[in-house]
Amino acid sequence: MKFLLTLLLLSFAGVATAQAQTAPTAASTASPDKNKELLLVDAACGQCRLGLPGKSCDLAIRMDGKAYFVDGTTIDSHGDAHAKDGFCNSVRKAQVQGEVADGRFKATYFKLVPEPAKAH
Repeated sequence: MKFLLTLLLLSFAGVATAQAQTAPTAASTASPDKNKELLLVDAACGQCRLGLPGKSCDLAIRMDGKAYFVDGTTIDSHGDAHAKDGFCNSVRKAQVQGEVADGRFKATYFKLVPEPAKAH
């Protein structure tokens, strides 16, 4: 009986953790503020593609030639970072709103621009 109870608790913990990791974050689901400029920026993994320091994969943008880590959304909120078109393997375009504070981009809106269809 103890074994079954432990197994049940671990199952619930695993489901809750998986949902927390895949749940969209505020900036990725918000609507843009019509009173603020919508910026088109490069978006990618800060460490893998934009030359920022660190040992894990974290979302970053490049704006006006400078890279910033992003707060308000995460690298995993926009698909598999290690997929062929993921942030660790390609630089994508994104529409964003927010501001730079303390050396980081504080996103209030973040949306990937669809990649153009490739001709066959």
